[in-house]
Amino acid sequence: MTTGDRTGGTELDVFSAQLGFVLDPFQINACRALEGGHGVLVCAPTGAGKTVVGEFAVHLALAAGRKCFYTTPIKALSNQKYAELVRRYGKDTVGLLTGDSSINSDAPVVVMTTEVLRNMLYADSAALRGLSHVVMDEVHFLADRFRGAVWEEVILHLSEDVRLVSLSATVSNAEEFGAWMETVRGDTTVVVDENRPIPLWQHIMVGKRLFDLFDTRARSGDVRKDLVVDQDLVRHVKQRQALERADSWESRGRGRRGGGRGYSSDFRPLPRPEVISRLDDEGLLPAITFIFSRAGCDAALAQCLRSRLDLTTPEQVAEIRTIVDAHTGELPKADLEVLGYWEWRKALERGLAAHHAGMLPAFRQTVEELFVKGLVRAVFATETLALGINMPARTVVLERLVKYNGEAHAELTPGEYTQLTGRAGRRGIDVEGHAVVLWQPGVEPVDVAGLASTRTFPLRSSFRPGYNMTINLVDRMGAAESRALLERSFAQFQADRSVVGLTRGIERNEAALTTLSERLGGEDGEYFEYARLREELSSRERSLERAGRTERRDAAVASLVALRRGDVIAIPVGRHSGLAVVLEPDRDPTDPKPLILTEAKWAGRVSAGDFPEPARSLGSMRLPRRFDHHTARVRRDLASALRSTGIVSPGRRKRKKSGAAGDDAEIARLRRAIRQHPCHSWPDREQLSRIGERYNRLARETETMRQKVAATTNSLARTFDRILSLLAERDYVSAGEHPDATEHGTRLSRIYCESDLLVAECLRQGVWKGLGPAELAAVASAVIFESRREGDTVESGGPGALRHALDETVRVWRELRADEIRHKLPPTREPDFGFAAAIYHWASDNSLVEALIAAGDQGRALSAGDFVRWCRQVIDLLEQVRSTSPDPEVGKAASRAVAAIRRGVVAVDAA
Repeated sequence: MTTGDRTGGTELDVFSAQLGFVLDPFQINACRALEGGHGVLVCAPTGAGKTVVGEFAVHLALAAGRKCFYTTPIKALSNQKYAELVRRYGKDTVGLLTGDSSINSDAPVVVMTTEVLRNMLYADSAALRGLSHVVMDEVHFLADRFRGAVWEEVILHLSEDVRLVSLSATVSNAEEFGAWMETVRGDTTVVVDENRPIPLWQHIMVGKRLFDLFDTRARSGDVRKDLVVDQDLVRHVKQRQALERADSWESRGRGRRGGGRGYSSDFRPLPRPEVISRLDDEGLLPAITFIFSRAGCDAALAQCLRSRLDLTTPEQVAEIRTIVDAHTGELPKADLEVLGYWEWRKALERGLAAHHAGMLPAFRQTVEELFVKGLVRAVFATETLALGINMPARTVVLERLVKYNGEAHAELTPGEYTQLTGRAGRRGIDVEGHAVVLWQPGVEPVDVAGLASTRTFPLRSSFRPGYNMTINLVDRMGAAESRALLERSFAQFQADRSVVGLTRGIERNEAALTTLSERLGGEDGEYFEYARLREELSSRERSLERAGRTERRDAAVASLVALRRGDVIAIPVGRHSGLAVVLEPDRDPTDPKPLILTEAKWAGRVSAGDFPEPARSLGSMRLPRRFDHHTARVRRDLASALRSTGIVSPGRRKRKKSGAAGDDAEIARLRRAIRQHPCHSWPDREQLSRIGERYNRLARETETMRQKVAATTNSLARTFDRILSLLAERDYVSAGEHPDATEHGTRLSRIYCESDLLVAECLRQGVWKGLGPAELAAVASAVIFESRREGDTVESGGPGALRHALDETVRVWRELRADEIRHKLPPTREPDFGFAAAIYHWASDNSLVEALIAAGDQGRALSAGDFVRWCRQVIDLLEQVRSTSPDPEVGKAASRAVAAIRRGVVAVDAA
């Protein structure tokens, strides 16, 4: 798509005349397309100036007397963009809508989080009238596993006459994304710019020496294929590795344990204060050092505070104090100590800070402002800072190239490396940016070069229908149109494109099968019949083995369901094998996961997969009525009591084979037929059998591919139908070909959280009825809180009414999960009681210290920032409970709970 050149008198001329800089070619192309009536998708590196295109959309809307909504993925970005637009257009013209704030919502320009716009669309809000442009900043968030569906919902539901401005980081499949936008939004101009406005230099710091990663002398031009790793760096790293190996061998000779891969386990990287000082000497501050854990960021800051490192002047310290007081003056004085306020302030006065989600929002916002002003010059941050907050630096430092992805430690991808290092280089301030990787044993320069020179960041849709989405779709457009809309999603678009490759593979396989069939004498020939008998025998043997596995799993499931509290069992295999006691049974008939404690003091949940043979009770032991298995002392005492029972693990019994091939009449019949077949005596039988095996293997592979095609085609619509079926069973929609939302369904349509149907069921069944404000806050937290540590569970506690409500919530969840498994739907996440005690104490008007201690008593080390964040999410849910509960008393309790929570640090950070 192209747009004609416009000269003189265009809105772009008016807009650009108001700017203090000259627009880049990609910005001009995108703005011209927008003024020409097209939607635009702009993909460009961090700091390239994509938001200028969004600001031009605001200009166009105002010039035409229409409205523009500017959406962002996170509240911090919304606040930042609101402040910028207010400075340009004034408070009367710009509004803000987030979960926390509602300012001038009827303004012609409103900045909002994407979820707010999605909710407006479902509610058919009057605010949508007169809307001409929507800016979706950071649109690549649609790949986010938890929230990505919201972006696609907005794109699919926006009126066709609204021009969409999509701003994205550089993605390698921008054309594919643009092609989809074209199909669902009409004319869409794709503008891709891969040139950073500020050149980025790559370095590796080995000890105190800072090396260029690439040898600029060896480059013939500014093309990535010309990049050559600096040979001085390679030689120095090899020398350092040799020294590490020599030190490792010497350490072993002295009886000390050596490190893996031939390197010394005693290796210590350069202390952080020395790294920062070295960067300061080179003129490379301000710098952001990315450390992939909150604790790591705090430890790095503490290490710097213990040193003499000081990066500020007396004049800067005075300015820092003024800004800190402005942000934190309303914090309750009694809470400052537990918030770590004084250490945090001391670090800021020395030009140092941490930045992560565990910090109090007011603290994070202070750090952001001070960093932008150049008053804080070294920040230790988690990767969340790279997701859109405007905090560019001269230098980005990566301490490690491995991070925990929620399941395992994995190496950084080129896309993640690019996203992180993209923060380096401040437009209008720096002439170049710098990325520094700290060397340690195992880091190879050629690997870093691969990360730095590869630009692969494909955008993958995470869209799938959920309960709330399904109800809103049915209510808005009916089932048939809803299916059609789902089939227009980017997720289905990508799935259908993958089908093209599968179809081609099927065609290739079918041609190969024809050739092999001819070599076997054709499908009507004698040997083909013989080969079919052999394949039937193999298939029958595989089927019996699968049946045996299923039978063993069913037996294991039944045995786990039968276990009772205090039963002593033997875990037969794995790293936790040996005696264990059941702390908490699980009656789920499909996938029971009882909580157990082993004699080695490990506590966790086990499943049928841990039992190749059924679990059986070897005896029992008395357990305390209430205990916290997260406490080391409790685990130690229980394990000691378990060992003192005198019960001995019987060891693993020899497993009896079930459904064995030797006992099967069909197996015996097939073997006889094969031996009696004429081809069994052919001299070239084995040669032909190898061809026959290839034919059969290819036929199985082709059938699998056909099944994948069938499963992929219309896959979202099938999931939608399964959800409808479950909702009809539970009376949220009417049954039949044209379902409508029932009264219960209308309530569900206004509940926006990950466990939406569980909340709706709890309200419907009266599970939360009769609770006081603090108790309701606690039980509401159980359906939204998610422990950061895998396998964390906490027994329900508190007053009797709360304990009963939590237990009943789990009962409702178990029933729901059984239905979801039956309907082949992803199960709703299990309620988590880990925040219940903390918010119960807070909503009961106790101090912040008492609330955090309560969380600690539940086995959680909860930071003040996490506490405030979860409080805000509980408030969001309670507001929904207030407006959707069929019981007025529950609604009143929710209102009182919101008021009880919104105080102190929570109220300050909501402002």
